[in-house]
Amino acid sequence: MRWLAILLMTATFAATSARADGEKAGAFDYYVLSLSWSPTFCALEGAARGNPQCDRALGWVLHGLWPQYESGWPSFCRSAFRNPSRADTAAMADIMGSSGSAWHQWNKHGACSGLSPDDYYALARRAYDAVTRPAALRKLTRAVKVPADVIEEAFLTANPEWQADMITITCKSSRIQEARLCLTRDLTPRTCGADVIRDCAMRDALFDPIR
Repeated sequence: MRWLAILLMTATFAATSARADGEKAGAFDYYVLSLSWSPTFCALEGAARGNPQCDRALGWVLHGLWPQYESGWPSFCRSAFRNPSRADTAAMADIMGSSGSAWHQWNKHGACSGLSPDDYYALARRAYDAVTRPAALRKLTRAVKVPADVIEEAFLTANPEWQADMITITCKSSRIQEARLCLTRDLTPRTCGADVIRDCAMRDALFDPIR
C-alpha cells in the first residue's frame, strides 16, 4: 500500500506538471521581447546544427515576443487560428534568423497571444523595429570580455525612454546571450516581473563580434 500511494502521488505530480502547457490563448499580462545576440547563438549551438542564421552577419535577432504572466508564462496554447504557412515564417527570417525559428516561436509562444499568425508576426516586427539596437556593438572587430551591465547600459543609452527595471541581460556559457525588454500589451515599455528581471551578474562575459 505504501508503494501504491507513492505511485499515485507521482502520477498526480506528472499530470499537474503536464498542465503547465496548453493554457488558454490570449490570457496573459504583458510581453517580453527577447533579442538574441546571433554570434553567441551560433558559437554555442547554431553553427553546429547548420542553422542558416549562422551563414549571415547578424547581430541582435528577434528570438521572440513572449506572452508573460506577472509570474510565469503560458506556452503551447490552444489557438483557434491555423498554423502559419511556410511563406509566413519565411517572411520573418530577416529579423528572426530563419524560418524554423519563426515557426517554433509561433508554436510555443505566438499561439498564446490570442492573435492570428499574421497579426502576431506583425506585432513582433513592430516591437522589434521600435528598439534602437546599440550601433557601437556592431562595430566590434574582436571578441571582448565585458560586465553584462555594460550591455544593458548601451541599450539604455540608445533608448533613453527605458528604465533599468524594464530590461534584463542574460548570459549562457559565460557569454552575453540575450537582451529582454518588457512591454505592455500595446508595446509600451514597462517594469519586468520579478522572475524576468534576473540580470546576468558576470563581470567578464564574452561578447563575440559580428562576422
